[in-house]
Amino acid sequence: MQADIDFSHFLKRAGAGLVQLDLAVEGINCAGCMGKIERNLSSIPDVTSARVNLTENRLALEWKAGALDPALFVKRLAELGYRAYPFQRDNAETLEAERAQSLLRRLGVAAFAAMNVMMLSIPVWSGNVSDMLPEQRDFFHWLSALIVLPAAAYCAQPFFSSAFAALRARGANMDVPISIGILLALVTSVIETIGHAEHAYFDAAIMLIAFLLAGRYLDQNMRRRTRAFASNLAALKAETAAKFISPTEIRTVPVAAIKPGDIVLVRPGECCTVDGNVIEGSSEVDQSLVTGETLPAIAAPGSAVFAGTLVRSGTLRVRAATASDGTLLAEISRLLDHALQARSRYLRLAERASRLYAPIVHTTAFLTMLGWLAFGATFHDSVVTAIAVLIITCPCSLGLAIPAVQTVASGALFRSGVLLNAGDAIERIAEVDRVIFDKTGTLTLPELDVANLAAIPDDVIKLAGRLALSSRHPIAAAVVRAAGASEPLADIEEEPGWGVHGCYEGAPIRLGHASFCGADSLADEILCRDPEASVVAFSHGDARHVFAIRQRIRPDAAEVVAGLARLGIMVEIVSGDREPAVRRAAETLGIIKWRANVSPMDKVARIEGLTSQGYKVLMVGDGLNDAPALAAAYASMSPVTATHMSQAVADAVFLGQRLGPVMTAVRGSRWALRLMRQNLWLAVVYNVLAVPIAIAGLVTPLIAAAAMSGSSVLVMLNALRARRSEAA
Repeated sequence: MQADIDFSHFLKRAGAGLVQLDLAVEGINCAGCMGKIERNLSSIPDVTSARVNLTENRLALEWKAGALDPALFVKRLAELGYRAYPFQRDNAETLEAERAQSLLRRLGVAAFAAMNVMMLSIPVWSGNVSDMLPEQRDFFHWLSALIVLPAAAYCAQPFFSSAFAALRARGANMDVPISIGILLALVTSVIETIGHAEHAYFDAAIMLIAFLLAGRYLDQNMRRRTRAFASNLAALKAETAAKFISPTEIRTVPVAAIKPGDIVLVRPGECCTVDGNVIEGSSEVDQSLVTGETLPAIAAPGSAVFAGTLVRSGTLRVRAATASDGTLLAEISRLLDHALQARSRYLRLAERASRLYAPIVHTTAFLTMLGWLAFGATFHDSVVTAIAVLIITCPCSLGLAIPAVQTVASGALFRSGVLLNAGDAIERIAEVDRVIFDKTGTLTLPELDVANLAAIPDDVIKLAGRLALSSRHPIAAAVVRAAGASEPLADIEEEPGWGVHGCYEGAPIRLGHASFCGADSLADEILCRDPEASVVAFSHGDARHVFAIRQRIRPDAAEVVAGLARLGIMVEIVSGDREPAVRRAAETLGIIKWRANVSPMDKVARIEGLTSQGYKVLMVGDGLNDAPALAAAYASMSPVTATHMSQAVADAVFLGQRLGPVMTAVRGSRWALRLMRQNLWLAVVYNVLAVPIAIAGLVTPLIAAAAMSGSSVLVMLNALRARRSEAA
């Protein structure tokens, strides 16, 4: 059936000669399923990665381009007992809603049948200790069978189908012992009824199914909630855009059809579909989800806007720089997916425990039955006790303990402006006890400002800004921003390494190096007063002016440094910048330890030195020269304005102009790690207490089902506490 799918529409380039495909996989219920799928598909030659997202039942595959037919993966999954098809978020949400409705219907039928059978069981229970005739008791038993058997065949179908698929693939999952327990309870009850026995367990069997369905339904709804906390990006990704096909005519086209340079129209109340620059119009825009800034920004000609930006008032014409999968929003989504699909050491521990589950629990149940028979119990009582063992030891809570916290915590951190880029980032960030900051672009804002703007005449800065539009140098960009320039001068040439020049109103005009503009003496005066600044000179005819360019420290940097100190974390600056600039930043922020004029290898050496002393270092940097240090550190973060290399190496990326997300990441990760450990202990303690009680015959299959479902729900509820990303 899958052979007709053209997978080429769903393949994505993953770089370095790799392609990626996301598949929706039906029937993934636990960490055991995840491990089985990942191990099997990872063993295929040329497959570089196979990761399952339990929350979305999504499999992310990556392999060498041109080496494999994607249909092979669907076939292999079918052999393992799972149905798979290309993942599309809207379709996945629809299917999840349909599954939830199906579980709810089956739960309703099971509950209705259980209520009716309970009404029949009450007189049987009372009659067995009074004067009920055997014929009357048998009649009630057969009537109960008439209600329960068809109800069980319908209501237990999710467990039976999953177990049958696993057995057909010569494997086992958590639904195998559950199905065995249900079938044993039903078969034993029928045999007891045929044999005119006093006891039958139709009521317990249908109540067991009802409890299992209730647990499965609650589990699925909890997962849908955690998925909602993890990301709400899909709602921002519009499928179409209003593209100008002529200066006056627009046409609605798919976002995938937008190319760099195309002009799109964004109306009030709409989300921008591309990354680009405003060329006409002005509006207040909400960029909170993309940049982390909560206050509305003003978008005007020359302003950069991103996909996912909500336009509040006026209409904008935007020239696309990137669209579809190339946008910042798409990159955010990929970072989040990558973090959720990756594996932490706690999750690997839970997976290994879940893999051991099937052989251990079946052996335990069989030995329990033999033990009870050896001690003189009836075959009936021995089987019932074995059924309780099979059900109560289901590893649902263990399988959900870590992924649930990871998913909720990742979503909470995302809403606070932190994007995780590694599966174990939460655990490592939680354990750091030393933070090293780069200065330029990290403690300071990435964009340069004109520090002496007040001393420059308005007409001069405006003219200099128009001239600066012809240069790509970041210092020239600072002059453009200060001037608010949008109309470049004509016939301007650039001399690499020196600046730009031309002619305006009959006089030569220049912007660039002080010597290039004949302003060395003015530049020396500026540097004497402000040794941290960089300078750019401007000349028009005989007039000479020098702009002092400097980066501003992030507005909340001092507060973050103080907050880290309160958490017992030492902070230092290790920067390649000049000593006066680094000293001033350290003094402003109250940081005692700092180093300037440091090379990339010196940064790595400093981190390795601290590591050898037993410190766990969090490196926060943004430049290409910081990439080796980010990789060498125990954990690492970079701002969203960092180079692609630094973002790729970092364990987390933070958005916006504030440094607060670094503090949030540390506090939120410590809180999430605490919840992970709590969940593991909850799962372990549950099994340590429940299994001996079940082996001792102190619980019925019905109570076992209630306990198993309750443990899973308890773990999920505890995981939802990770929504508080800044909990101490």
